Amino acid sequence: MKRVLILVENLPSPFDRRVWQEATALRDAGYTVSIICPTGRGYEALFEAIDGIHIWRYRLPAEGAGALGYLVEYSAALFWTFVLSLRVLAARGFDVVHACNPPDLLFLIGGFYKLFGKKFLFDHHDANPELYVAKFGRKDFFYRLMLRLERWTFRTADVSIATNLSYRRIAIERGRMAPERVFVVRSGPSLERLRIVPPVERLKRGRKFLVGYVGVMGRQEGIDYLLRAAAHIVRGLGRTDVHFGLVGGGTSLDEMQALARELGVADYVTFTGRVPDDELLAMLNTADVCVNPDVATEMNDISTMNKVMEYMALGKPMVQFDLAEGRYSAQNASLYARRNDPIDLAAKIVELLDDAGRRRRMGEYGRRRVIEELEWRHEAPKLLAAYEALWPATTTAPGRFVGLARRR
Repeated sequence: MKRVLILVENLPSPFDRRVWQEATALRDAGYTVSIICPTGRGYEALFEAIDGIHIWRYRLPAEGAGALGYLVEYSAALFWTFVLSLRVLAARGFDVVHACNPPDLLFLIGGFYKLFGKKFLFDHHDANPELYVAKFGRKDFFYRLMLRLERWTFRTADVSIATNLSYRRIAIERGRMAPERVFVVRSGPSLERLRIVPPVERLKRGRKFLVGYVGVMGRQEGIDYLLRAAAHIVRGLGRTDVHFGLVGGGTSLDEMQALARELGVADYVTFTGRVPDDELLAMLNTADVCVNPDVATEMNDISTMNKVMEYMALGKPMVQFDLAEGRYSAQNASLYARRNDPIDLAAKIVELLDDAGRRRRMGEYGRRRVIEELEWRHEAPKLLAAYEALWPATTTAPGRFVGLARRR
């Protein structure tokens, strides 16, 4: 029986759906699984055991904003993750450190434990150099630092898993990893969690249509574009029969609420903040059309968005900007607006709202694609294959450190 320690910094477990699906898949395959992560609303306990998975949590300072804020946040996260890893080592032990970024600093912990014969698996969630550019709009010293940290992470990893083919290409080309050591494990939705339930009409606030969104309220998520599209629909086109339900929390929530008031559409938009699954499912099942307004950036172009998969799992047609991985995931389940054009986004939303037959066909296509190709049960075997690659049939002496120079 192998033992796994999963490290994640940006969300608590089991709230982080990808991490929790990976943890339960490993547990079901016979691994002993431990997780170290931060606390979060609803997940304040510093230790918790759920269905055989032990979760150690630490408290972080306020979420980073700007270079200094991120330095403080990531330094605290690295310190507490290492301290808790020693506690896990004494309590349960582990054979693999499975590190999920951001940040690209956890290779320091993985590399340390490799000195003692542990394996290091890197779970590539975000392309941090591209994320830095998306947030700050520049390629400066910190961007170059992001590239270097990313390269060191890949060099330290025994195996890397990528969320899509674009991220696999980064691992091979920028990270210089051997292709056979990089596995694509998509963030497939779980149909056990994403249940189709009856709509809740009160969420439409007396209006005919509901446009739904679920995700983070941050700058690169394009909520401002969605709100400007809503203003065009309501004020420009006079469509007072449309309500907007936005589910999720984040650093820009207050700012987006203020923007809705400034645009004169506050009465047409419900901001729920972060809510339990039952409330999220009620909003999305009630929605007639869902939206993915992610800003067209290099980062978003190569990233697979969980919200797209969730909309499809619930049989919802959607509108999004024309991004490479978004188009790959949704295909005919989505209409594609011109990049970063809120007026075209609004036009595509109205086009779908006014065509019930098309909405039904697109929703059916998306759900069928999830069932047949994208659901998590199709991805779990790929995760297990990546783990099997950590221990090839013929190996060198146990505990041998894999040198960084080998992948230059």
